[in-house]
Amino acid sequence: MIKLSGVIITFNEERNIEKCLQSLVNVVDEIVVVDSFSTDNTKRICLKYNVKFIEQKFLGYIEQKNFALGHASNNVIVSLDGDEALSEELQESIITLKSNWQFDGYYCNRFNNFCGQWIKHSDWYPNKKLRVFDKRFAEWKGINPHDEIVLKDHRKAGKLKGDILHWTYQSYSEFNAKTEYFSTIAAQAYFEKGKKAPFYKLIWNPFWAFFKAYFLRLGFLDGNNGYIISKETGKITYLKYKKLRKLYSNN
Repeated sequence: MIKLSGVIITFNEERNIEKCLQSLVNVVDEIVVVDSFSTDNTKRICLKYNVKFIEQKFLGYIEQKNFALGHASNNVIVSLDGDEALSEELQESIITLKSNWQFDGYYCNRFNNFCGQWIKHSDWYPNKKLRVFDKRFAEWKGINPHDEIVLKDHRKAGKLKGDILHWTYQSYSEFNAKTEYFSTIAAQAYFEKGKKAPFYKLIWNPFWAFFKAYFLRLGFLDGNNGYIISKETGKITYLKYKKLRKLYSNN
Protein backbone atom coordinates (compact mmCIF):
# COMPACT_ATOMS: atom_id res chain seq x y z
CA MET A 1 0.00 0.00 0.00
CA ILE A 2 1.45 3.35 -1.05
CA LYS A 3 1.89 6.29 1.32
CA LEU A 4 0.76 9.81 0.47
CA SER A 5 2.06 13.27 1.37
CA GLY A 6 -0.30 16.23 1.41
CA VAL A 7 1.57 19.36 0.33
CA ILE A 8 0.27 22.92 0.80
CA ILE A 9 1.77 26.38 0.30
CA THR A 10 0.26 29.18 2.39
CA PHE A 11 0.29 32.89 3.10
CA ASN A 12 -2.32 34.44 5.39
CA GLU A 13 -4.84 31.63 4.90
CA GLU A 14 -6.51 31.68 8.33
CA ARG A 15 -9.91 31.94 6.64
CA ASN A 16 -9.67 28.56 4.90
CA ILE A 17 -6.66 26.54 6.06
CA GLU A 18 -8.52 24.53 8.69
CA LYS A 19 -10.99 23.17 6.11
CA CYS A 20 -8.01 22.23 3.94
CA LEU A 21 -6.22 20.37 6.75
CA GLN A 22 -9.34 18.61 7.97
CA SER A 23 -9.95 17.22 4.48
CA LEU A 24 -6.44 15.75 4.39
CA VAL A 25 -5.89 14.27 7.86
CA ASN A 26 -7.70 10.99 7.20
CA VAL A 27 -6.39 10.67 3.64
CA VAL A 28 -2.63 11.26 3.64
CA ASP A 29 0.21 9.90 5.78
CA GLU A 30 1.90 13.26 6.30
CA ILE A 31 1.08 16.91 5.70
CA VAL A 32 3.75 19.40 4.63
CA VAL A 33 2.95 23.12 4.86
CA VAL A 34 5.35 25.66 3.35
CA ASP A 35 4.37 29.08 4.62
CA SER A 36 5.61 32.47 3.37
CA PHE A 37 5.81 33.96 6.89
CA SER A 38 2.09 34.58 7.36
CA THR A 39 1.16 37.53 9.58
CA ASP A 40 -2.24 36.14 10.59
CA ASN A 41 -3.18 32.95 12.48
CA THR A 42 -2.20 30.51 9.72
CA LYS A 43 0.78 29.10 11.60
CA ARG A 44 -1.12 28.70 14.86
CA ILE A 45 -3.94 26.83 13.11
CA CYS A 46 -1.53 24.55 11.23
CA LEU A 47 0.36 23.64 14.40
CA LYS A 48 -2.86 22.30 15.91
CA TYR A 49 -2.41 19.45 13.44
CA ASN A 50 0.44 16.99 13.01
CA VAL A 51 2.08 18.85 10.14
CA LYS A 52 5.62 19.50 8.97
CA PHE A 53 5.58 23.30 9.04
CA ILE A 54 8.31 25.07 7.05
CA GLU A 55 8.71 28.83 6.70
CA GLN A 56 10.20 29.98 3.40
CA LYS A 57 10.31 33.41 1.79
CA PHE A 58 8.02 33.38 -1.25
CA LEU A 59 9.94 32.31 -4.34
CA GLY A 60 7.13 32.57 -6.90
CA TYR A 61 4.15 30.23 -7.20
CA ILE A 62 5.89 27.62 -9.35
CA GLU A 63 9.18 27.81 -7.48
CA GLN A 64 7.52 27.66 -4.05
CA LYS A 65 5.51 24.59 -4.97
CA ASN A 66 8.55 22.77 -6.35
CA PHE A 67 10.42 23.70 -3.16
CA ALA A 68 7.58 22.20 -1.12
CA LEU A 69 7.71 18.94 -3.09
CA GLY A 70 11.32 18.54 -2.04
CA HIS A 71 10.26 18.39 1.62
CA ALA A 72 7.69 15.61 1.18
CA SER A 73 8.82 12.25 2.55
CA ASN A 74 6.64 10.21 0.19
CA ASN A 75 6.72 10.07 -3.59
CA VAL A 76 2.97 10.26 -4.10
CA ILE A 77 1.62 13.75 -3.53
CA VAL A 78 -1.78 15.29 -2.91
CA SER A 79 -1.28 18.99 -3.65
CA LEU A 80 -3.66 21.69 -2.42
CA ASP A 81 -3.59 25.43 -1.97
CA GLY A 82 -4.50 26.83 1.42
CA ASP A 83 -7.94 27.91 0.18
CA GLU A 84 -8.84 24.46 -1.15
CA ALA A 85 -10.15 21.24 0.36
CA LEU A 86 -11.03 17.73 -0.81
CA SER A 87 -14.72 16.91 -1.12
CA GLU A 88 -15.84 13.77 0.72
CA GLU A 89 -16.17 11.91 -2.57
CA LEU A 90 -12.64 12.92 -3.60
CA GLN A 91 -11.29 11.86 -0.22
CA GLU A 92 -12.73 8.38 -0.78
CA SER A 93 -11.34 8.25 -4.33
CA ILE A 94 -7.83 9.08 -3.11
CA ILE A 95 -7.97 6.57 -0.24
CA THR A 96 -8.87 3.88 -2.79
CA LEU A 97 -5.74 4.78 -4.77
CA LYS A 98 -3.53 3.61 -1.91
CA SER A 99 -4.19 0.02 -2.89
CA ASN A 100 -5.01 0.59 -6.55
CA TRP A 101 -2.44 3.02 -8.01
CA GLN A 102 -2.49 2.63 -11.80
CA PHE A 103 -1.26 5.90 -13.35
CA ASP A 104 1.50 8.43 -12.67
CA GLY A 105 -0.96 11.20 -11.88
CA TYR A 106 -4.67 11.87 -11.52
CA TYR A 107 -6.87 14.78 -12.54
CA CYS A 108 -9.67 16.15 -10.37
CA ASN A 109 -12.33 18.75 -11.07
CA ARG A 110 -12.07 21.99 -9.09
CA PHE A 111 -15.34 23.54 -7.92
CA ASN A 112 -14.99 27.27 -7.20
CA ASN A 113 -16.97 29.28 -4.66
CA PHE A 114 -17.23 33.00 -5.46
CA CYS A 115 -18.89 35.42 -3.02
CA GLY A 116 -20.80 32.51 -1.46
CA GLN A 117 -21.98 31.02 -4.78
CA TRP A 118 -20.69 27.77 -6.28
CA ILE A 119 -19.89 28.60 -9.90
CA LYS A 120 -20.96 25.88 -12.33
CA HIS A 121 -20.02 27.43 -15.68
CA SER A 122 -17.72 29.94 -17.45
CA ASP A 123 -14.06 28.93 -17.26
CA TRP A 124 -14.49 28.00 -13.61
CA TYR A 125 -15.99 24.52 -13.85
CA PRO A 126 -15.01 21.77 -14.27
CA ASN A 127 -11.58 23.53 -14.08
CA LYS A 128 -9.65 20.24 -14.36
CA LYS A 129 -6.45 20.07 -12.26
CA LEU A 130 -3.76 17.39 -11.91
CA ARG A 131 -3.23 17.37 -8.15
CA VAL A 132 -2.49 13.75 -7.23
CA PHE A 133 0.78 12.54 -8.70
CA ASP A 134 4.09 10.74 -8.27
CA LYS A 135 6.65 13.51 -7.81
CA ARG A 136 9.37 11.40 -9.46
CA PHE A 137 7.55 11.81 -12.76
CA ALA A 138 6.12 15.32 -12.42
CA GLU A 139 7.02 18.94 -11.68
CA TRP A 140 5.35 22.31 -11.38
CA LYS A 141 5.64 24.39 -14.55
CA GLY A 142 3.76 27.18 -16.33
CA ILE A 143 4.04 30.95 -16.29
CA ASN A 144 3.48 32.65 -12.93
CA PRO A 145 0.93 32.99 -11.47
CA HIS A 146 -0.59 30.17 -13.59
CA ASP A 147 1.15 27.07 -12.29
CA GLU A 148 0.36 23.51 -13.34
CA ILE A 149 1.72 20.03 -12.71
CA VAL A 150 3.25 18.52 -15.84
CA LEU A 151 3.99 14.81 -16.12
CA LYS A 152 7.38 13.95 -17.58
CA ASP A 153 8.19 11.70 -20.53
CA HIS A 154 4.58 11.21 -21.72
CA ARG A 155 3.52 9.58 -18.47
CA LYS A 156 -0.17 8.71 -18.27
CA ALA A 157 -2.82 10.28 -16.07
CA GLY A 158 -6.19 9.07 -14.83
CA LYS A 159 -9.28 10.85 -13.51
CA LEU A 160 -10.75 10.80 -10.01
CA LYS A 161 -14.35 11.21 -8.90
CA GLY A 162 -15.07 14.13 -6.58
CA ASP A 163 -14.10 17.79 -6.50
CA ILE A 164 -11.41 20.02 -5.10
CA LEU A 165 -13.45 22.67 -3.30
CA HIS A 166 -11.96 26.13 -3.81
CA TRP A 167 -13.02 29.22 -1.86
CA THR A 168 -11.93 32.14 -4.04
CA TYR A 169 -13.10 35.68 -3.21
CA GLN A 170 -15.67 36.89 -0.70
CA SER A 171 -16.19 40.31 -2.27
CA TYR A 172 -15.96 42.07 -5.62
CA SER A 173 -13.33 44.45 -4.23
CA GLU A 174 -11.14 41.51 -3.22
CA PHE A 175 -11.54 40.03 -6.71
CA ASN A 176 -10.62 43.35 -8.32
CA ALA A 177 -7.51 43.70 -6.14
CA LYS A 178 -6.36 40.21 -7.09
CA THR A 179 -6.95 40.98 -10.77
CA GLU A 180 -4.49 43.86 -10.45
CA TYR A 181 -2.02 41.75 -8.49
CA PHE A 182 -2.06 38.70 -10.76
CA SER A 183 -1.91 40.76 -13.95
CA THR A 184 1.27 42.40 -12.67
CA ILE A 185 2.87 39.04 -11.92
CA ALA A 186 1.81 37.65 -15.31
CA ALA A 187 3.16 40.68 -17.20
CA GLN A 188 6.52 40.39 -15.46
CA ALA A 189 6.69 36.65 -16.17
CA TYR A 190 5.85 37.25 -19.85
CA PHE A 191 8.49 39.98 -20.04
CA GLU A 192 11.17 37.70 -18.57
CA LYS A 193 10.30 35.04 -21.13
CA GLY A 194 10.48 37.55 -24.00
CA LYS A 195 6.80 37.33 -24.93
CA LYS A 196 5.59 40.25 -27.02
CA ALA A 197 2.51 42.45 -26.66
CA PRO A 198 1.42 43.76 -30.08
CA PHE A 199 -1.38 46.33 -29.93
CA TYR A 200 -4.02 44.00 -31.35
CA LYS A 201 -3.71 41.80 -28.26
CA LEU A 202 -5.01 44.71 -26.15
CA ILE A 203 -8.25 44.57 -28.12
CA TRP A 204 -8.77 41.02 -29.35
CA ASN A 205 -7.49 38.92 -26.43
CA PRO A 206 -9.65 40.57 -23.71
CA PHE A 207 -12.73 40.47 -25.95
CA TRP A 208 -12.19 36.79 -26.73
CA ALA A 209 -11.53 35.94 -23.05
CA PHE A 210 -14.86 37.54 -22.05
CA PHE A 211 -16.81 36.08 -24.97
CA LYS A 212 -15.51 32.55 -24.35
CA ALA A 213 -16.22 32.64 -20.61
CA TYR A 214 -19.65 34.30 -20.77
CA PHE A 215 -21.14 32.80 -23.92
CA LEU A 216 -19.23 29.67 -25.02
CA ARG A 217 -18.65 28.42 -21.46
CA LEU A 218 -22.17 29.49 -20.41
CA GLY A 219 -21.11 31.96 -17.73
CA PHE A 220 -24.45 33.75 -18.15
CA LEU A 221 -26.12 30.77 -16.44
CA ASP A 222 -24.40 31.77 -13.18
CA GLY A 223 -26.28 35.07 -13.14
CA ASN A 224 -24.66 38.32 -12.08
CA ASN A 225 -21.63 36.57 -10.62
CA GLY A 226 -21.10 34.79 -13.91
CA TYR A 227 -21.03 38.18 -15.63
CA ILE A 228 -18.59 39.60 -13.05
CA ILE A 229 -16.26 36.61 -13.43
CA SER A 230 -16.34 36.82 -17.22
CA LYS A 231 -15.75 40.58 -17.15
CA GLU A 232 -12.76 40.20 -14.82
CA THR A 233 -11.42 37.42 -17.07
CA GLY A 234 -11.34 39.92 -19.91
CA LYS A 235 -9.97 42.66 -17.66
CA ILE A 236 -7.03 40.64 -16.36
CA THR A 237 -6.12 39.77 -19.95
CA TYR A 238 -6.21 43.46 -20.91
CA LEU A 239 -4.15 44.54 -17.89
CA LYS A 240 -1.58 41.81 -18.48
CA TYR A 241 -0.80 43.03 -21.98
CA LYS A 242 -1.06 46.71 -21.04
CA LYS A 243 1.50 46.22 -18.25
CA LEU A 244 3.69 44.09 -20.53
CA ARG A 245 3.77 46.87 -23.13
CA LYS A 246 4.76 49.33 -20.40
CA LEU A 247 7.63 47.08 -19.30
CA TYR A 248 8.97 47.09 -22.86
CA SER A 249 8.60 50.85 -23.18
CA ASN A 250 10.55 51.38 -19.94
CA ASN A 251 13.45 49.17 -21.04
